[in-house]
Amino acid sequence: MFEGFTLETVEATDGGIRLRVGGSGPPLLLLHGHPRTHTTWHEVAGMLRTGYTVVCPDLPGFGGSFKPIDRPDHANSSKRAKAQALVEMMRRLGHDTFGVAGHDRGSYVAFRMTMDHPERVQRLAVLDGVPILEALDHCRADFARRWWHWFFYAQPAKPERAIGADPLAWYGGSREAMGEENFADFIRAISDPVTIHTMIEDYRAGLSVDAQHDREDRAQGRRIRCPMLALWSERDDLPDLYGDVVAVWKRWADDVRGASISSGHHMAEEAPAELAQALDDFFRGSRNKCLPS
Repeated sequence: MFEGFTLETVEATDGGIRLRVGGSGPPLLLLHGHPRTHTTWHEVAGMLRTGYTVVCPDLPGFGGSFKPIDRPDHANSSKRAKAQALVEMMRRLGHDTFGVAGHDRGSYVAFRMTMDHPERVQRLAVLDGVPILEALDHCRADFARRWWHWFFYAQPAKPERAIGADPLAWYGGSREAMGEENFADFIRAISDPVTIHTMIEDYRAGLSVDAQHDREDRAQGRRIRCPMLALWSERDDLPDLYGDVVAVWKRWADDVRGASISSGHHMAEEAPAELAQALDDFFRGSRNKCLPS
């Protein structure tokens, strides 16, 4: 797993970020989702390393990265705080500008990074995600039935108790589907009560401070100015809930293209070759920096 990559810890202001980095070429940051770690990218990263310097971190609060200190407003677990830490990480690796792709919860961090640091992000790919505010604005019975976990995870204490009783039964996953080393890293993460808590704090931030940041952006007319790619899993529910996913993103971005991936939700594990090809086709394009809003 991750042949030709190095496993490192980069110290940011708030703590260490565990990551793997390898390859050569323009820097490309890959951000995983819940409840995975950076190892979910192992096959995709291996395919991209011949054309990119691929950086795969554990998100703050996940895996082996630092655990944000709790605050009543959940701001330390906000996507803004995580994006800031990861921009600092990239600078310390020597990358002032870069492309970024984020999946699931990582897509919200990638989106916030692009909004808050347009001078850093050259291209953005969002996988299985729309802005949090769009999700909440679409919150009807069907959304609540499918994404009930958002609201359960926002409750105090109970989610941690439910997950901690049997993490693998809660989340699912197997060696056969994920690969031996990826599965082992996943098990280590979800078996740690502190990590369970900080992963759940990510959702509490989502329904509070993150939604407020999106609301402020929309009120002030801030938009994504760099080229953007939206990808969604064919066997997941994004089009069912939002209809035209690209049209949703066009409310937030100037230059959007989109496509589906033939997989379930964990596309990096289920369709790595198709995903790597889609990312390569997009990030190989002209690398104009985002323009300030």
